[in-house]
Amino acid sequence: MTGARVNHGATPPMLLAALAATLAAATLASLIGEAAAHDVSASNATFVEGVAGPAPIAFAYLGAKHMVTGLDHVLFLLGVIFYLRRMEDVLVFVSLFTLGHSLTLIAGVLAGVDVSPRLVDAVIGFSVAYKAFENIGGGGLIAPARLPDPRIVVFAFGLAHGLGLATKLQALTLSEDGLVVNLLSFNLGVEIGQALVLAAMLIALGAWRARSDFGARAYAANAALLTAGFTLAAMHLVGAAVEGPA
Repeated sequence: MTGARVNHGATPPMLLAALAATLAAATLASLIGEAAAHDVSASNATFVEGVAGPAPIAFAYLGAKHMVTGLDHVLFLLGVIFYLRRMEDVLVFVSLFTLGHSLTLIAGVLAGVDVSPRLVDAVIGFSVAYKAFENIGGGGLIAPARLPDPRIVVFAFGLAHGLGLATKLQALTLSEDGLVVNLLSFNLGVEIGQALVLAAMLIALGAWRARSDFGARAYAANAALLTAGFTLAAMHLVGAAVEGPA
């Protein structure tokens, strides 16, 4: 399956310089503050905690909103599809991501899995950086054959993303009455939001790929994605160290 690992002529020195720059930027950003967090808003939290019984429409809306406004989820999805040109490949990778985050979202809440939201969010940030690293041919620094199958990687990181979604719901006081219906509705909303984001990305990438400067600018775009991923991971790790993992 093509498109997951692409080397656009980047030399190891260029990659090392890019990594050094992104790590420096991530460290600086982590000291400035914790931006781009997407916890459930106070108004939504108050509404959700006041719900007694099934409320599928409300929870589906909440799930869609959470996905669309979740910067880390959106950036990871962008990294996954960035070089995928065949719709069959897009469907395979997105389906694996969907399966992964659906499993841990539902199981995490129902089983009451207790994990640190900050550490899970740090892993999610790292997932963005990893996909960008893979996209710019970072495997050349190691050995491409040693990198995991990108499909396995996407599924595994999907599990982490779902666990991150689960921690957001677990932070709320949810009624046991109608919990399964509401949880499934929230997950459905996440998938609806993901479909909307994916459609917009595919349209934008399709238009960009038609331009003659795509190849020249794609590397820079993934370097920026790498920076964003490390920044998100660093912010959550620093937050966990300073304020505790919760």
